[in-house]
Amino acid sequence: MLGGLSGLEGNALAKVLRRTIIASLIVGVVGVLVLLLLSVPWAALGLAIGLAMAVVNLRFLDAGIAKLNTEGEVSNKVLRRAMGTKSVTRLGIITLVCIGLLLLNGGLGIGAVAGLVLFQLLFVVNVGRVVVSQGIQ
Repeated sequence: MLGGLSGLEGNALAKVLRRTIIASLIVGVVGVLVLLLLSVPWAALGLAIGLAMAVVNLRFLDAGIAKLNTEGEVSNKVLRRAMGTKSVTRLGIITLVCIGLLLLNGGLGIGAVAGLVLFQLLFVVNVGRVVVSQGIQ
């Protein structure tokens, strides 16, 4: 399966990122409106915060990958370690923010976690759409 993913077109990642961000904005607005109609304003705010953290994390990841200097004599191990350290740091910060929001207000924290989960689901769906549309098996 993973060998087939290397056959994706060059702009496939850009499509996935763009579609995921647009879909998360749409789902976020609808979700916030539904939660506000259900009189759960803290959860609505948490959902918006969670989606915003996920989008910011994705943008930082995209920018980090774009900055990788693959020219010269830098080994793949060094590049993977650098990206891994930055990713773990960002995910740790996101986790601490979610725990802090949960301790501050239950609805706020659950909403933030729900926003992160929604974003990841949208990302997986968009990756699947691109893989299916390009006929990779």
